[in-house]
Amino acid sequence: MVTIAVVGLGSFGTRVIDELTDSDAEIIIVDKDRAVVEKYKDKARDAYITDAINNDMLKKIIPEDVDAVIIDLGSQLETSILVTNYLHKMGVKHIVAKARSDEHGEILKLVGATMVVYPDLDAAQRITPMLISSVLFNYMQVSSLFALAEVAVRPELENKTLAESKIRQTFKLNVVAFRNDNKEDFKFISNADFTFTAGMHILVAGTETDIHGYLNQTDASDSKKHRTSFRKLFSRK
Repeated sequence: MVTIAVVGLGSFGTRVIDELTDSDAEIIIVDKDRAVVEKYKDKARDAYITDAINNDMLKKIIPEDVDAVIIDLGSQLETSILVTNYLHKMGVKHIVAKARSDEHGEILKLVGATMVVYPDLDAAQRITPMLISSVLFNYMQVSSLFALAEVAVRPELENKTLAESKIRQTFKLNVVAFRNDNKEDFKFISNADFTFTAGMHILVAGTETDIHGYLNQTDASDSKKHRTSFRKLFSRK
């Protein structure tokens, strides 16, 4: 059984707890706010109300065999850095810390975080591409380069099979799934005889540059706007 500790019950920390509720993970929660601990204690194996986060306290609270620790201490930047460092020294192998800025994230990595999340940035990266394109319906940045995107079928691809479309050769994109209505669930595309139709949405995987190219050519009137906006969006250091 997996044991996960959540130190700090901010919006990210509580969302993690909610997502883990239906799993068989054992959850440990730690926060100084009695009200929020009371709200989530029934979902946890152990719940601690404390503001004195230090090395000795963490050794008492966090078991040696913990599988992962989630850190969401909100605006307490120094505390989140100290807690991350303490956990690293304790030998915790997987430390996921929420960062408030690029600089904060870099420091968290330096002191031992194995993963840094930027909720506001991640949300912006997901939403902004959809705002600048009329043919992009969903977007998820998987890494600094790789992404998944739900896009419209280009007119010249309509009524062609996957093999005939040569979408991989032309756009360097892999087609993963499709749906005919945004209320439907996606269905995987499993063979080269699959046929694209007008109005269909497809889920493609590739680099942001290749997705950008597909979108520009699909909506040529906005080409310059797309090119400029995407360059700004993905230029984060």
